[in-house]
Amino acid sequence: MKKKEETKSEIKNEKKVTIKIEGKDWEKLIDDAFKKANKTAKIAGFRPGKAPKEVFIKHYGMESLYYEASNKAVEKAYDKMLEENNDLEIVAQPRVDMTNIGEKGVEFEFTLTLKPEVELGTYKGLKAKKEKVKVTKEEIADSIEHMREHYKENIVKDGKVENGDVAVIDFEGFKDGVAFDGGKGENYSLEIGSNTFIPGFEEQLIGMKAGEEKEIHVTFPEEYHSEELKGQPVTFKVKVNEVKEVKIPELDEDFFNDLGMEGINSKESLEKQVKENIEAQKERKAEDDWLNALLEEAASTMKVDIPEVMIEDETSRMIDEYAQNIQMQGITLEQFYQFTGLTEDKLREEYKEQARKRVTYRLMIDAIIKKEKIEVTDKEFEEEVTKMCEKYQMTKEDFLKNFGEDMIRYDLRVRKVFDLLKGEKK
Repeated sequence: MKKKEETKSEIKNEKKVTIKIEGKDWEKLIDDAFKKANKTAKIAGFRPGKAPKEVFIKHYGMESLYYEASNKAVEKAYDKMLEENNDLEIVAQPRVDMTNIGEKGVEFEFTLTLKPEVELGTYKGLKAKKEKVKVTKEEIADSIEHMREHYKENIVKDGKVENGDVAVIDFEGFKDGVAFDGGKGENYSLEIGSNTFIPGFEEQLIGMKAGEEKEIHVTFPEEYHSEELKGQPVTFKVKVNEVKEVKIPELDEDFFNDLGMEGINSKESLEKQVKENIEAQKERKAEDDWLNALLEEAASTMKVDIPEVMIEDETSRMIDEYAQNIQMQGITLEQFYQFTGLTEDKLREEYKEQARKRVTYRLMIDAIIKKEKIEVTDKEFEEEVTKMCEKYQMTKEDFLKNFGEDMIRYDLRVRKVFDLLKGEKK
């Protein structure tokens, strides 16, 4: 038999629930724990697994079975707690403490964090306005220039290295006549003027020809990462293998073909397309900035006492999201900490305020949905599923399996809240 007791917590938005596992339920768990422990028990006169229960208990004590039994009991207690409190909105993983254990049963106290009450402020007729989007000729020209840079070619040339050329070099660095670690490279392509090497290095390559060798003298910066080399004068023995001229393509037919953009066959058509792309990008940013401003404005007049555990859970989610993103780039979170010198505590501190905003906005949106009685019709749901299936090239069955009907309907309700904040028809 399982019994539930409830106590009020002194902390706001917390509820303490006591669950007892006793009687036949506890007896079975103790018996299961005994059978498991008896398999390896060493008791004189009995083979492992053959000692009677009363002999085992006399030898090891009833307490030796409590750990295993209580581990199984807490699972049953957790399920029972959720079942008996399914009317509550629990917003964080419940904390559980074992408060009593003995021959007659075990008792657990669950601390539940409940969804806080929200007192909405002003969320209609907000003052934040959407910024008007404008694309300048300079932005279009810069974008096209970047496209040309992307398709630039390095062509081997005769003659001397000039600023802007690419010098393909072998090099080795020496400090006090001794080669140092990390100071050697072969067939390294160095763009002169890129300032990627130690100050003064690239400039001393200007005027050299393919096949020419030279000693270059430079001094490492004071802020250089190596303690051994920072601020130290060194010598590089350098050989130029090739000199390449950087050729940026003209806006001609070959370039337009390389772009592979449908309908782009002239400077004018390219400028038109680039303008539309920049406009769309700016429009998305303006929309996002406007929505963030509306959320911030609406949240500034609401009242809510957010449990700290909700902020902590959201911070953990943000760190998990970041870990997944960098993992796609082949970097683990541990490597990220090593590269940046950050720790999990520092990263949590950096994310904490943003996490607080996320939780605040989510609570506000849920409160607006409830107050405005925002619902999603079956027609709206089906239209959204059809659109998303086409977008992601998925069957309806697979799409619903991956995202779930509840999540899709909630997302549609949230969008209606956004429309309401914007002053648009929901």
